[in-house]
Amino acid sequence: MRDVAVVGFAQRQMEEFDGSPTCVELLVPLFAECYEQTGFTRKDIGFWCSGSSDYLAGRSFSFVSAVDAIGVIPPVNESHVEMDAAWALYEAWVKIQTGEVDTALVYGFGKSSAGVLRRTLALQLDPYTLTPLWPDTVSLAGLQARAGIDAGAWDERAMAEVVNRSLTDAEKNEYAVRRGGSSVEELLARPMYADPLRKHDCAPVTDGASALVLAAGDRARDAVDRPAWITGIAHNVDPLHLGVRDLTRSPSAAAAATAAGTAGVEVAELHAPFSHQEIVLTRELGLGSDVLVNPSGGALAGNPMFTGGLNRIGEAARRVWSGDHGRVLGHATSGPALQQNLVCTMSAEQGAN
Repeated sequence: MRDVAVVGFAQRQMEEFDGSPTCVELLVPLFAECYEQTGFTRKDIGFWCSGSSDYLAGRSFSFVSAVDAIGVIPPVNESHVEMDAAWALYEAWVKIQTGEVDTALVYGFGKSSAGVLRRTLALQLDPYTLTPLWPDTVSLAGLQARAGIDAGAWDERAMAEVVNRSLTDAEKNEYAVRRGGSSVEELLARPMYADPLRKHDCAPVTDGASALVLAAGDRARDAVDRPAWITGIAHNVDPLHLGVRDLTRSPSAAAAATAAGTAGVEVAELHAPFSHQEIVLTRELGLGSDVLVNPSGGALAGNPMFTGGLNRIGEAARRVWSGDHGRVLGHATSGPALQQNLVCTMSAEQGAN
């Protein structure tokens, strides 16, 4: 296997929807930032891969318009996934493993404000038995949270503790669209939104985009002094039908963690759009109490569609670049109630497992 590292990362999360720029307007400065970080130019990128949704954008082949941000002359080697850009990262990692290219730029973008996101996402459910009921994402997460409370796996206080820590940590994150902890008691005193969820238990609807650069071997060492070498990456999926799985667990997350290897992880950036899902993921990924979880504030501080998961990997990689930590984990999820999960472990040591 080739040694591949994350060597660049840039993101934007929009605090307000009015005047929210187009995908091209978002991506051009992000690409420029990645070039500046790595010293690469457009000609140094061997492969481009994006994550977005034509349906969310409201037009067919909407991802093609994003290629304008790259520049189409001369032609580029480009691909696209209809998923969070964390899965585009996986495709780019595989592309580098083939030996066809040494570098890749992964990017994602989503404009959730174009519609009612929580209802739009009902269309990812089974079209025969679930979508006709139009169960929105918050209501499904509420069912999952209630199942965990009834099973004794967590309680409302544990959920509030996750929120308070996340929003307090988000005060140090310049990209967070929601920040500022208060107290667990104050959070518990707030009204219910979708019992047992309060609004702060749910990730904010966020427009945004991100870009991340991968490089192999010497190209990675040329780009950054301390590359975040990918030591393991895997993704798995659980059944789509909610009635055939235990919503208090996430076997796909556990399987991905086992395949990627989580031993020795110091920091974990978990893509948990709802507070109780961080509790599920911490357990399923086998993270101990000594692991620093979501120091960026996580998805509760900002969760752009199609980059929420990529952001977690980029934020984790930054911890390696800075020299603050030697082994980190980035996680992404997609689908209802943690149905699909991707785990990416990174290390300051090349070839570490």
